[in-house]
Amino acid sequence: MFLESAINPSQRRGWIEIICGSMFSGKTEELIRRLTRARIAKQRVEIFKPAVDTRYDEVNVVSHNENSITSTPVQASSQILIYANEVDVVGIDEAQFFDEELISVCNKLANSGIRVIIAGLDMDFTGKPFGPIPALMATAEYVTKVHAICMQCGNLAHYSHRKTDEKKLVMLGETDTYEPLCRDCFTRARQK
Repeated sequence: MFLESAINPSQRRGWIEIICGSMFSGKTEELIRRLTRARIAKQRVEIFKPAVDTRYDEVNVVSHNENSITSTPVQASSQILIYANEVDVVGIDEAQFFDEELISVCNKLANSGIRVIIAGLDMDFTGKPFGPIPALMATAEYVTKVHAICMQCGNLAHYSHRKTDEKKLVMLGETDTYEPLCRDCFTRARQK
């Protein structure tokens, strides 16, 4: 079914890279940088994002710095296997919004010789592990944790603090809704 006959495992070796951190830490920017370099190296690249993420664009992956790269929006992680044919590198943005099957999907891709680069939040707005990212971090060969700057004190931040009283887990937003905070400032903000 999926790529088994098309790829000889001795020809290529795949792996998983995770880029994680808080909001406004440069995750998508780093994902775009790595994917652009892969294209410069003449590698075949396919990029995916969850269809629910329409903040900047319906199709493109767009960073807060407005850099963008064309992607394929998908409803479920299993669809990635359908579209990831004859590629060397797969990029996945906002991975925290995907279902838990993303872990299996990424491992299938890597096992078939594909480099998989994933960007996503490692914690939700309450400071708890978010979606499939923690399990992907455990199985990935490479993990890069990037940091934002705390909007309260200027230290390194790795928490995404929600500035509203909304309690639902998934809530798309920008600086009007979220701010990056360090551990101390996040703890104080959560106690209010």
